[in-house]
Amino acid sequence: MLSALLIAARPKQWTKNLFIFAALVFDRKLFEADPLAKTIYAFILFVALSSSVYLVNDVADLEKDRQHPTKRHRPIAAGVLSTHIALVAAVVLGISALILGTLLDPRFGLIELAYLVLQTAYTYFLKHWAIVDVLTVAGGFVLRVMAGTVVIEAERFSPWLYICITLLALFLGLSKRCHELVLLEGQANLHRRILAEYTPELLEEMIAVVTSATVIAYSLYTFSAENLPSNHAMMLTIPFVLYGVFRYLYIVHRKDLAGSPEEALLRDVPLIVNNLLWGAAVVLILYWFR
Repeated sequence: MLSALLIAARPKQWTKNLFIFAALVFDRKLFEADPLAKTIYAFILFVALSSSVYLVNDVADLEKDRQHPTKRHRPIAAGVLSTHIALVAAVVLGISALILGTLLDPRFGLIELAYLVLQTAYTYFLKHWAIVDVLTVAGGFVLRVMAGTVVIEAERFSPWLYICITLLALFLGLSKRCHELVLLEGQANLHRRILAEYTPELLEEMIAVVTSATVIAYSLYTFSAENLPSNHAMMLTIPFVLYGVFRYLYIVHRKDLAGSPEEALLRDVPLIVNNLLWGAAVVLILYWFR
């Protein structure tokens, strides 16, 4: 049962919670013990909170998941984990994360509550509204970043990064919808009702807009944010962002590769190497080229 619970909590998707570390890195507090410890603690709490949401979502989508080529193997859809146990675990994880988060920082607890309300609304009705569904997903990423800024009392976190993260999240959400249409073909709406509202052409146009905006916003950040080195060295990280975006689009249009951010981050070697190089370049520039 514990093994099934762990799988149902979707460990691969815990990578999304790494966005909590954005404030720690970009506020130049990565090597300070107290902010680092608080961020790690906040990350663990968000893992518990997001896992509770995944459990509830799998219970709500039980019948749909059983018709999906890959989701039917999830513990709840496969009948390995009962819905009763899943819901009890979700309540325990959610309440524990909220209580411990509030003790860490009341503002962090409020952000957790906002995330929980938003994701619950998404599970039951927002995911059935075209465009609103991907905006809701993007909102979840932004709340993670906000949580990270609160726990470390961020002072130098640029507003440009909120724009970049929002656009990046929209890019990932729209790309995932596009991949699902490609993967499921004519039966897409049977597995996810909202897919009937989208067409490949519409998604491609929306992705093109968001992709351009993401690259432009990040580029503007690299030479206009106040807390960056005056020599504009951060602009050297732009090629990594471009490659990451193009590589992910390549993955999305291949049926044999993962079409979700968590799968791509964990399985695609070129993307993993690119992200590590980008992270190393950012840390090097922020901390040693002031």
